[in-house]
Amino acid sequence: MSATEFGIRSDEATGFDAAGEARGLYDPALGKDSCGVGFIADIKGRKSHQIVEDALTILVNLEHRGAVGADPRAGDGAGILTQVPHAFFAKKAKQNGFTLPQPGQYAVGFLFLPRDPEWRETIRKTYEEVAAQEGMKILGWRDVPTDNSTLGESVKPTEPVHMQVFVERPAHIKTEQDFERRLYLMRKAISNAIYLRRERRLSGYYPVSLSCRTVIYKGMFLADQLGTYYPDLHESDFESALALVHQRFSTNTFPTWSLAHPYRFIAHNGEINTLRGNVNWMAARQASVSSPLFGDDITKLWPISYEGQSDTACFDNALEFLVMGGYSLSQAMMMM
Repeated sequence: MSATEFGIRSDEATGFDAAGEARGLYDPALGKDSCGVGFIADIKGRKSHQIVEDALTILVNLEHRGAVGADPRAGDGAGILTQVPHAFFAKKAKQNGFTLPQPGQYAVGFLFLPRDPEWRETIRKTYEEVAAQEGMKILGWRDVPTDNSTLGESVKPTEPVHMQVFVERPAHIKTEQDFERRLYLMRKAISNAIYLRRERRLSGYYPVSLSCRTVIYKGMFLADQLGTYYPDLHESDFESALALVHQRFSTNTFPTWSLAHPYRFIAHNGEINTLRGNVNWMAARQASVSSPLFGDDITKLWPISYEGQSDTACFDNALEFLVMGGYSLSQAMMMM
């Protein structure tokens, strides 16, 4: 990954030579092709809007790592993952007629929804019904503002409706990790209920993220389009102590809104060539898998990965399953 991909200037102070010669910490032999990934964090955990703006700058400098179609404004996908910006969402919730509790006491879900208003309302009702069955309470909904003026004409017909849902943490759930686990179960139960009504690839529904810790904004963008498309990302109280950005270069799947990165746990640069074998092994092991953290509810999680996803989406599904099942992130990664 080159110095320019981190927004570093080409001058003596940085030790980077614009001509591509090795100097200082920069070695052009270490440059790679494929998707671009960038990460920025405040090591003391201080949240600020500047972290978000710097992440978008990193993403723009990764533009050469993304694929472009025959329509020059049609990209394979780009996105950003941040911590939940509480002050921002508290303000937006108030504007939408509901109140959010303290950070960690609620979750925010980012959803891609179909354009058909009747089917979209059916999905919303499914959320309300399944949340109640899972002992959760929906606090409210929010329409996410968007600006599609920079999108290619071939992309606009595929554009989903963007909504956020806010879920209250029940009093009996004592820790954030337990809350994350219950949200995971609820999200899978909701998805399965929706996909029983309409085939997944035709449903127009995709849960981008649902967490009390993080939120993801992504889509079928080029690097420079993400910040323009989502005005939220430029509001001064949209703050985070970390941000993960990604610009996609698809090699084994066609671009779609849902296949943009980051996913809920990872953003990936590369290609997994054992995809079919990995998916089959996960499916075969469902009958023998158990966890005291899920109990009988574990059956709500099947299938771990849906057919037709990319290699990275399936990897993310498996990693999430292992972490939610009680493994540490490092243990889960060693098992993958």
